[in-house]
Amino acid sequence: QVQLVESGGGLVQAGGSLRLSCAASGSIFSIVSMGWDRQAPGKQRELVAIISSGGSTNYTDSVKGRFTISRDNAKNTVYLQMNSLKPEDTAVYYCNLDRRKFGSITRWWGQGTQVTVSS
Repeated sequence: QVQLVESGGGLVQAGGSLRLSCAASGSIFSIVSMGWDRQAPGKQRELVAIISSGGSTNYTDSVKGRFTISRDNAKNTVYLQMNSLKPEDTAVYYCNLDRRKFGSITRWWGQGTQVTVSS
Protein backbone atom coordinates (compact mmCIF):
# COMPACT_ATOMS: atom_id res chain seq x y z
CA GLN A 1 0.00 0.00 0.00
CA VAL A 2 0.96 3.60 -0.63
CA GLN A 3 -0.11 6.54 1.48
CA LEU A 4 -0.06 10.08 0.10
CA VAL A 5 -0.72 13.02 2.39
CA GLU A 6 -1.22 16.47 0.86
CA SER A 7 -0.91 19.80 2.61
CA GLY A 8 -0.68 23.47 1.76
CA GLY A 9 -4.06 24.22 0.26
CA GLY A 10 -6.14 27.19 1.29
CA LEU A 11 -7.75 30.45 0.25
CA VAL A 12 -5.74 33.02 -1.66
CA GLN A 13 -6.51 36.12 -3.71
CA ALA A 14 -5.97 36.14 -7.43
CA GLY A 15 -2.34 36.81 -8.24
CA GLY A 16 -1.17 35.16 -5.05
CA SER A 17 0.86 32.02 -4.46
CA LEU A 18 0.54 28.71 -2.67
CA ARG A 19 2.83 25.73 -2.31
CA LEU A 20 1.35 22.25 -2.06
CA SER A 21 3.27 19.37 -0.54
CA CYS A 22 2.67 15.64 -0.78
CA ALA A 23 4.51 13.14 1.40
CA ALA A 24 4.55 9.53 0.27
CA SER A 25 4.95 6.56 2.59
CA GLY A 26 4.39 2.82 2.62
CA SER A 27 5.45 0.56 -0.24
CA ILE A 28 7.08 3.32 -2.25
CA PHE A 29 9.49 1.32 -4.35
CA SER A 30 9.98 1.50 -8.12
CA ILE A 31 8.33 4.93 -8.37
CA VAL A 32 7.82 5.89 -11.99
CA SER A 33 6.49 9.40 -11.42
CA MET A 34 4.65 11.68 -9.03
CA GLY A 35 2.30 14.46 -9.89
CA TRP A 36 -0.78 16.52 -9.23
CA ASP A 37 -4.31 16.30 -10.59
CA ARG A 38 -7.11 18.73 -9.89
CA GLN A 39 -10.87 18.65 -10.10
CA ALA A 40 -13.06 21.72 -10.13
CA PRO A 41 -16.78 21.54 -9.36
CA GLY A 42 -18.69 20.16 -12.32
CA LYS A 43 -15.53 19.45 -14.30
CA GLN A 44 -13.49 16.38 -15.07
CA ARG A 45 -10.30 15.69 -13.20
CA GLU A 46 -7.24 16.86 -15.13
CA LEU A 47 -3.55 16.21 -14.78
CA VAL A 48 -1.84 19.46 -13.78
CA ALA A 49 1.82 18.52 -13.53
CA ILE A 50 3.99 15.43 -13.37
CA ILE A 51 7.62 14.72 -12.59
CA SER A 52 9.32 11.48 -13.53
CA SER A 53 11.81 9.54 -11.46
CA GLY A 54 14.48 11.00 -13.71
CA GLY A 55 13.33 14.53 -13.02
CA SER A 56 11.65 15.43 -16.29
CA THR A 57 8.49 17.48 -15.93
CA ASN A 58 5.33 18.11 -17.87
CA TYR A 59 2.50 20.57 -17.32
CA THR A 60 -0.97 21.14 -18.65
CA ASP A 61 -0.99 24.19 -20.89
CA SER A 62 -3.09 26.35 -18.58
CA VAL A 63 -0.46 26.34 -15.81
CA LYS A 64 2.76 26.53 -17.83
CA GLY A 65 4.91 29.40 -16.65
CA ARG A 66 2.95 29.74 -13.40
CA PHE A 67 3.27 26.36 -11.65
CA THR A 68 6.45 24.45 -10.86
CA ILE A 69 6.61 20.84 -9.76
CA SER A 70 9.60 19.51 -7.85
CA ARG A 71 10.49 16.57 -5.67
CA ASP A 72 12.75 15.72 -2.76
CA ASN A 73 13.65 12.07 -3.20
CA ALA A 74 15.22 11.84 0.25
CA LYS A 75 11.92 12.89 1.81
CA ASN A 76 9.70 11.10 -0.72
CA THR A 77 7.88 14.38 -1.13
CA VAL A 78 6.61 16.22 -4.19
CA TYR A 79 5.81 19.91 -4.26
CA LEU A 80 3.69 22.14 -6.47
CA GLN A 81 4.60 25.81 -6.36
CA MET A 82 1.67 27.80 -7.72
CA ASN A 83 2.21 31.45 -8.62
CA SER A 84 -0.01 34.04 -10.28
CA LEU A 85 -3.06 32.08 -9.24
CA LYS A 86 -6.33 32.66 -11.05
CA PRO A 87 -9.91 31.99 -9.97
CA GLU A 88 -10.06 29.20 -12.56
CA ASP A 89 -7.34 27.38 -10.59
CA THR A 90 -9.89 26.79 -7.85
CA ALA A 91 -10.21 23.03 -7.39
CA VAL A 92 -9.40 20.11 -5.16
CA TYR A 93 -5.79 19.16 -5.87
CA TYR A 94 -4.82 15.49 -5.63
CA CYS A 95 -1.31 14.15 -5.38
CA ASN A 96 -0.64 11.04 -7.45
CA LEU A 97 2.12 8.45 -7.59
CA ASP A 98 2.79 5.84 -10.27
CA ARG A 99 4.52 2.69 -9.05
CA ARG A 100 5.80 -0.19 -11.14
CA LYS A 101 5.25 -3.69 -9.78
CA PHE A 102 5.53 -6.99 -11.64
CA GLY A 103 5.68 -5.20 -14.97
CA SER A 104 2.57 -3.11 -14.56
CA ILE A 105 2.07 0.43 -13.31
CA THR A 106 -0.43 1.34 -10.61
CA ARG A 107 -1.47 4.92 -9.82
CA TRP A 108 -2.21 5.97 -6.27
CA TRP A 109 -3.92 9.19 -5.13
CA GLY A 110 -4.07 11.21 -1.96
CA GLN A 111 -7.29 12.48 -0.42
CA GLY A 112 -6.92 15.95 -1.88
CA THR A 113 -6.48 19.48 -0.65
CA GLN A 114 -8.76 22.39 -1.49
CA VAL A 115 -7.36 25.42 -3.28
CA THR A 116 -9.66 28.42 -3.57
CA VAL A 117 -8.65 31.54 -5.49
CA SER A 118 -10.84 34.58 -4.98
CA SER A 119 -11.18 37.31 -7.57
